[in-house]
Amino acid sequence: MQGKGFIKLMAILLGIVCVYSLSFSFVTSKVEKDAKAYAKGDVNKERAYLDSMATVPVYPILGFDYQFCKEKEINLGLDLKGGMNVTMEISVANLIKSLANNTDDANFNQAIENAQRQTGASGKDFIAAFVNEFEKISPNGKLADYFANESNAATVKANATNAEIKNFLTKEADNAIDRSFIILRSRIDGFGVVSPNMQKQEGTNRILIELPGVDESAKQRVRKLLSGSAELQFWHVYNNEEVFPIMENINNTLAASLKNAKDTSGTATADTASKGGSKLAGLAKGAKQSDSTALQAQEMAKTNPLFSVLNIPTYQAENGQQQLAPGAVVGRVLQKDTAKVNEFFARPEIAAIIPQTYKFLWSVKPINDTKIFELYAIKVTSSDGRPDLGGDAVSNARDDYDPQSGKPVVTMYMTGVGASTWKKMTGEAAANGKKSIAIVLDDQVYSAPSVNEEIPNGVSSISGSFTVEETKDLANVLKAGKLPVPAHIVGEYVVGPTLGQESIDAGLISSILGLVLVLGFMAIYYSKAGWVANIALVTNLFFLIGAMTSLGAVWTLPGIAGLVLTIGMAVDANVLIYERIKEELAAGKAVRQAIADGYKNAYSAIIDSNIVTLITGIILFYLGTGPIKGFATTLVLGIVTSLFTSIFITRLVFEALLKKEGKISFSIPLTANLFKDSNFNFVSGRRKFYIFSSVIILAGIVSIFTKGFSLGVDFQGGRAYVVEFKKDVNTIDVRDALDEQFGQAPEVKTYGIGNQVRITTSYLIDETGENVESQVEQKLNTGLKSLNNPYLIKDAQKIGPTMASDIKTSAVYAVLLAILAVFIYIVIRFKNLQFGIAAVIALSHDVLVLLAIFSIFNGILPFSLDIDQQFIAAILTVMGYSMNDTVVVFDRVREYLGQSRHKNESMPTIVNNALNSTLNRTVVTGLCVMLALLVLFFFGGDILRGFSFAMLIGVIFGTYSSLFVATPFVVEFTRKKEDNTTV
Repeated sequence: MQGKGFIKLMAILLGIVCVYSLSFSFVTSKVEKDAKAYAKGDVNKERAYLDSMATVPVYPILGFDYQFCKEKEINLGLDLKGGMNVTMEISVANLIKSLANNTDDANFNQAIENAQRQTGASGKDFIAAFVNEFEKISPNGKLADYFANESNAATVKANATNAEIKNFLTKEADNAIDRSFIILRSRIDGFGVVSPNMQKQEGTNRILIELPGVDESAKQRVRKLLSGSAELQFWHVYNNEEVFPIMENINNTLAASLKNAKDTSGTATADTASKGGSKLAGLAKGAKQSDSTALQAQEMAKTNPLFSVLNIPTYQAENGQQQLAPGAVVGRVLQKDTAKVNEFFARPEIAAIIPQTYKFLWSVKPINDTKIFELYAIKVTSSDGRPDLGGDAVSNARDDYDPQSGKPVVTMYMTGVGASTWKKMTGEAAANGKKSIAIVLDDQVYSAPSVNEEIPNGVSSISGSFTVEETKDLANVLKAGKLPVPAHIVGEYVVGPTLGQESIDAGLISSILGLVLVLGFMAIYYSKAGWVANIALVTNLFFLIGAMTSLGAVWTLPGIAGLVLTIGMAVDANVLIYERIKEELAAGKAVRQAIADGYKNAYSAIIDSNIVTLITGIILFYLGTGPIKGFATTLVLGIVTSLFTSIFITRLVFEALLKKEGKISFSIPLTANLFKDSNFNFVSGRRKFYIFSSVIILAGIVSIFTKGFSLGVDFQGGRAYVVEFKKDVNTIDVRDALDEQFGQAPEVKTYGIGNQVRITTSYLIDETGENVESQVEQKLNTGLKSLNNPYLIKDAQKIGPTMASDIKTSAVYAVLLAILAVFIYIVIRFKNLQFGIAAVIALSHDVLVLLAIFSIFNGILPFSLDIDQQFIAAILTVMGYSMNDTVVVFDRVREYLGQSRHKNESMPTIVNNALNSTLNRTVVTGLCVMLALLVLFFFGGDILRGFSFAMLIGVIFGTYSSLFVATPFVVEFTRKKEDNTTV
C-alpha cells in the first residue's frame, strides 16, 4: 500500500482535531454540573453561577474561560435543546415604495400589487415581476421618473433606462437584506442567547434565526425585538391643561353624533360642559365610582362617551376643588378600552376637529401592576409630519441605572448634529415652563420626562417603569439601528426543553442500539474482517462527530437520523471490498494479493455509489432549511469520513495484521458460501415486477386524487402544537373544545401515545397584527383548559402561507434537480444514455411508490404520515440510497461488457450475472441499513417515526428497484446482441 505514512499522519492530525473539538463539551458539562449542584434546583441561582463563570478560566491546560468553551461545544439544535426558530421576511415591496417616495401613481402601485400576487413578495423575483408588470401597464413609462429623486440622486439619473432601474432596485434590495441581517444579528447578540444561528436564505428575502434555550415565556419578547423597526423619534408634547379643551370638544361632538333623535340629553351635556370645575369633579367622581351600577355606566356612556372610558388626570387642590394635573399625560384608559378610544379618534367628525398639530400616542406599557395605559398628545410642527429629532441622531445607547433612584434607565449618546438639535429642543422645553419631551419608538411613548434645563452635551437618559430586561432590549434596538425595510415573522417554531430532552434520549438510544446491531452483524457475518470494519465504523463516527463540532455544525434530530443512516451505509464500502476480496480468494489468490486486488477492483463502485448519494446530500444542503440542512450536513460529512475510514483505515489495519502474519478470515462457515454461485433469472420475470409496481403506483394515484395527503404545517401554512396531557385524551373531545374557540375545527391526531396529541390549525394564519399570536394562544389555552385535564404545550410551530408555498416549490425543485443531477452523472460516468434513462425510471418509481404508500395508509397507521420537509429529506436520501445500489450493479455490468469472456453474451445474460454477483453485497448492505432504520423507527421517538418509516419503505423499494426495475430497463433499452432464448 502506497502512502501509508501520509495516511497515518492525516488520521493522527484528524484525531487530534476531533479530540480538541470534543473536549470543550466535557469542560462545559462539568461546569454546568457544578452549577446544578450549587443551585439545588433554584434556576436563578444556577444562571447566576454560570454568569459568574463566564470569564473564569475553566479549561485547566489551555486556560479558556467558560464563555469561550460554551461557544465551542457540541452545538445542539432547537429540537434537541429546546428554543425558538424564527423566519423573518424583508418587505421588498415596501422598499421599492420607499425608494419612489411612496408615490400615489395608480400605475406604479398597480404594478406593485400585481407583482405581490405573482411572487408573494419573494425577494429578487419580486423586482423582476414588478418591472415586467409596470412595462405591461405603462408600455412607454419610465421608471426613472419615480426613482430619480433627491434621495437617490447619487445613483439614479433622470435618463436611466428601465433595465438600469431594475439593477438599481436589485442592488438596493440586496443591501437592505444585508443590512437587516446585520441589525438583526446585533439585536440577537444583545439578547444574550448562547450560540444563536442566523442564515440568509440565498435567492430569497428571508432570514432564518435559531435561538437555542429561548423558552415559551420569552418568545413574546423575541417577537417584539425582531419585528420592531426601531423608528426612534423625539417630540415636543402638549401638556394636560392645553389638551383638555380639545378632549371636551371631542366628548361633546361624540355625544351629539351618537345620541338618538328623541334623546333630549344634549342640553344637559352642554350645561355640564360649560362648567369646567363641575366637569372635572364629575370625572374624578366617575373614576372613583368604577364599580357603579350598569345603569349609571350606560348613562355615562351616552352623555360622556369619551370620558366614560378615558380618565383625565386630576388632583384635589387646597380649596377642595378638582384641578387638571400638570404633565404630559392627557388621559388614562383601561387596556380593553384603548381600541374604543382609537375608534373614537378615527371617526370623520372627530378627526375634523382635532388640530393637525396634534398626534395622539399610547404609552408602551401599562402603569405598574395595572392594566391602564397612558395617552399623550404629540406636537407636530413640521409640514411633512416629521419629528423634531430622529433616531439617526443617536450614536450609541446602553442600559444603565439612575444614580438617584437606582431604577433601570437607558443612556443615549447623540451625534454632533443630534446633540446640537437636542440642545435646542431641551432649551425650548425648559424655557416654556419645564415642559416634556416624548421619546417615541415605533409610535409608542417610552418616556415623556419634563425638562428642567437645557442639555448641552448630547447625553440623556430614557426613564420609565422599565425592568432590567426591557432597558437591555431598548438599548440594543437603539444601538443596532432602524431596519431599512419592515421585517415580518412568517415562520415560527418553538420547542419546549422537555421535548428537547426526550429527543436527546430517543436519539441516543436509537443511535447506540443501531450501532450495536450493525457492529454485531458485521462481526458475525465477516468474522475477523468484520471486526476490522467495526474499527473503521467506530473511527468514522468519532471523526464525523468531531468534524461537525469543529465546523460549528448544529446537531438536530434529523441530524441524528443522518447519523443512524450513516451507521448503516458506512458499512457499504467495506461490504463491497470484502465481497471483492472473497471473489479473489475463491479464484485461488493468496490473502495479501486478494486484499490488494479486492480494494483495487472495488474502488470504481465505491466512488460512483457514494458520489450519487453525495449529490442528493448537497442538494438537500442548499435547498433545505433548519433541521433539514442539519441532516444534509451529517449525510455529506458522513460520506466523506466513511470513505476515508473504510478505504484507508481498514487497509492500514489489514497491513498491520499481514505484517504480524495474523490469520484473516472474511466469513464464518454459515456465511462462507451464502449466495455463492447464485443463478436467479431476474430479467425473465421482470414483467411481473412491472405489473406489481404499476398496481401500487396506480392505487396511489387513485388515493392521491380521492383521498389526498396529510400535509404538514410547513407545506400548507398554519400553526401546529404538540400537547401532552396528564391522562389519556380523546382526539374528538380536543377537536370539539378547540372548534368552539377557533370557530373552525382543527386537525387533532394522537402523537405517539394516548395522552399526547398534535393540533394543527389555520386559525388567523393570514393575520399579521401585533397581538395575533397571544390571541391564538389564549383561544388554544381556553379550549384545552375546558377539558379539565392538566396539560403541557411541548412544541409550537407557525408557518405563514407564503412561506409554505415557497417550501412546496423548493421541495419539488429538490426532487427534480436530484433526478436530473443523477441522470447527468450516470450518463457521463458510464458513457451510456440508456443507463441514465433506466436510472431516472428507477428513481421516479421509488418516489411514486413512497408517495402512494403515504397517501394510501394515511389515517390507517397509528403514526403521522404528514408530507413535510422531513419527508422530502427522506425521499432524497432514499433516492441516493437507491442509486447507490443501482450504480453498484451498473458498475459490474460495465465491467462485464468490457471483458472479452463476456463478449458473446446477450445483454439479459450479462445483467443477470451482474445482479447475481453483487447479490451478497445488496443483501448485506440492505440488512445493515434496515437494522439501523428499524431501531430508529421503534426507539427514535414520535417526531421521527414518520420520517424513519419513509426511509425504511424507501430502502426496501430502493433495493427492489435496483434489482427489478433499473437493470431490467437497461435490457429494454439496449442489447449487446440478439438473444434467441426466451427472456
